Amino acid sequence: MKKSLLILVLILFGIGTQAQENVDFSKKKDIISPEINSDNTVTFRLDAKNAKEVKVQGDCIPEGGLLTKGEDGIWSLTTKKLNPELYSYSFFVDGVKAFDPNNAFLIRDVSTVVNVFLVGGGKADLYKVTDVPHGTVAKRWYTSPKLESTRRLTVYTPAGYESNQQKYPVLYLMHGAGGDENAWMELGRTAQIMDNLIAQGKAKPMIVVMTNGNADQTATPGESSEGFVKPIFMRPATFSGKTEAAFGDIIQFIESNYRVKKEKASRAIAGLSMGGMHSLVISANYPNTFDYVGVFSSAMLQPKDSQAAVYSDFTNKLKTQRDNGFKLYWIGIGNSDFLFERSNEYRKLLDSLQFNYQYHETAGGHTWSNWRDYLSLYAPLLFQ
Repeated sequence: MKKSLLILVLILFGIGTQAQENVDFSKKKDIISPEINSDNTVTFRLDAKNAKEVKVQGDCIPEGGLLTKGEDGIWSLTTKKLNPELYSYSFFVDGVKAFDPNNAFLIRDVSTVVNVFLVGGGKADLYKVTDVPHGTVAKRWYTSPKLESTRRLTVYTPAGYESNQQKYPVLYLMHGAGGDENAWMELGRTAQIMDNLIAQGKAKPMIVVMTNGNADQTATPGESSEGFVKPIFMRPATFSGKTEAAFGDIIQFIESNYRVKKEKASRAIAGLSMGGMHSLVISANYPNTFDYVGVFSSAMLQPKDSQAAVYSDFTNKLKTQRDNGFKLYWIGIGNSDFLFERSNEYRKLLDSLQFNYQYHETAGGHTWSNWRDYLSLYAPLLFQ
């Protein structure tokens, strides 16, 4: 009996030590980085006693900043006052990119991984998890006959969906080049934005479907049979037209598996960059399907020599969409976006067709800061 008890103790001790193998119980001084100060400046710190130079760079300090080494060997830098926002950054130690070891929060954008932090207040309060009813986020696999594959998408259902029998409108939300069905959840803070807008009475309760817009990719890298492949920005099938042509498979899956309203007035579509192109192309090719269309930082982007049927005779498709009618066609872009002129060209085409739209121009470029803003502005306009 004593021998058995001893063996059990040794086993449990072994499990415990293995589970704690990455925990440091030494009495090292705790380093806080980044530290968000009361005046909305942010202090970065890094213990790199043997380094000759430490820099920090990100959207919080785009020009890059040189940290100063203290007598204790801790490098530090305090930024100017920052506006409310979700920010990203990386350290560069003697020219080599490094993560902040004191910040456990990282996000992948295409193949780049960066640390993140949130400066609250103003619009950024929409990005926080607050004490409001929360929706449910699910990763769902579905069969796409047109793409001949089983694929994954992300579905947000609003608070209360599981406990009632009502039907909901749907927003289909598309990512940009290099993204996937995780992008709008992780980088876009979609669940937090929708929870807060709905709780504040600013947006109608709705289902949000975040698709994978890469026709030759069934799910986010590392989470499909493709394995741990390196994410790439522009996949071979990007301008094949297959994503747009197969979009009906997604609608069919959602309307067969969720309690949704199945009329045009209860469907919206929107996307950023490549996803904005997908939104305008899909809505033109399905002219009786969506009453709400959102085009974020985008325009017609496909190569002029593309042979895909969804891109052909596009002006006449827009005319049909115009004549069929819709409730909202919303275009948003930053005035320093590299696609700004392309967006203007697209608006000139719409103007020539007397195609009604709302235009929202902001400062800034091709950034998630703008795209989170656009979602926060677009969602309250839906299904009113």
